Amino acid sequence: MTLQKRATIVSSLTATILIIIKLAVGLLSGSVAVLASAIDSILDLIVSAFNYFAINKAEKPADEQFNYGRGKVEALAAVIEGTVITMSGIFIFYESIKKAYRGEIVSHLTPSVIVMVISLILTVALVMFLNFVAKKTDNMVIKADALHYKTDIFSNGIILISLVVIQLTDFYLIDSIMGVAISIYIIYSAYEIIKDGVYMLLDAALDEEIVQNIKDIIKNEKLVNDYHFLKTRKSGNTNFVDVHLVFDTDISLLEAHRAADRVEDNIRELSKNDEWIINTHLDPYDDSEMN
Repeated sequence: MTLQKRATIVSSLTATILIIIKLAVGLLSGSVAVLASAIDSILDLIVSAFNYFAINKAEKPADEQFNYGRGKVEALAAVIEGTVITMSGIFIFYESIKKAYRGEIVSHLTPSVIVMVISLILTVALVMFLNFVAKKTDNMVIKADALHYKTDIFSNGIILISLVVIQLTDFYLIDSIMGVAISIYIIYSAYEIIKDGVYMLLDAALDEEIVQNIKDIIKNEKLVNDYHFLKTRKSGNTNFVDVHLVFDTDISLLEAHRAADRVEDNIRELSKNDEWIINTHLDPYDDSEMN
């Protein structure tokens, strides 16, 4: 089993534990913030299970039907996950406003505080693990999952603060105020996840820094006079690069191919965690302006 698959299983198990303890204490205490966090954990479990399915599909090799592989399943999963996060944020916002309007109070504060401390500790540990996997694999789904649980750290911390404030001051409105703050942050964090997924689905170019590094590598190859038609895109953990390289007309095909190989090898060194599919077209002149 790959590291990214194990990461989704760990995420699912953690979410399950958090659902049980948050629902029990949230229903007992009546805290909208704790119940909102429990709902968020249920969504976490659904998303983590979906992420396992997405990664399993994305890791399948290219075949006759999918010549370039299924890497974009990861982008689709990221868009879906971002949408789910946004929906959970809207729900939390609604519940917070409703509770403030009704003037509901929170009871059983001590158990609520304890469960949120446990939740915070488990979530921090999970995010550290997911960040390790994301850095190791450069997997978009795991990055989205890590970002998702980072929002949970923020929200759990705010909920914990609100419960302590209620316990010390009886200022029950803080529960709804914190719920609104959490919902806004969750919706905001989902934007980046959705954007990255949509960009991959639309074949957006690689990051500007990587593209500039590719250009520098080409320019530093002494046998290459010029280049044109440079195109890049990403699908899953695979980076695609297409470029036309211009050589002198009297250079041998063998020398030109060796130069192109050096360019390709240096490009692959930019990110060893990624797969690279690089197509270099060898030109004896610049045909970029020809019809």
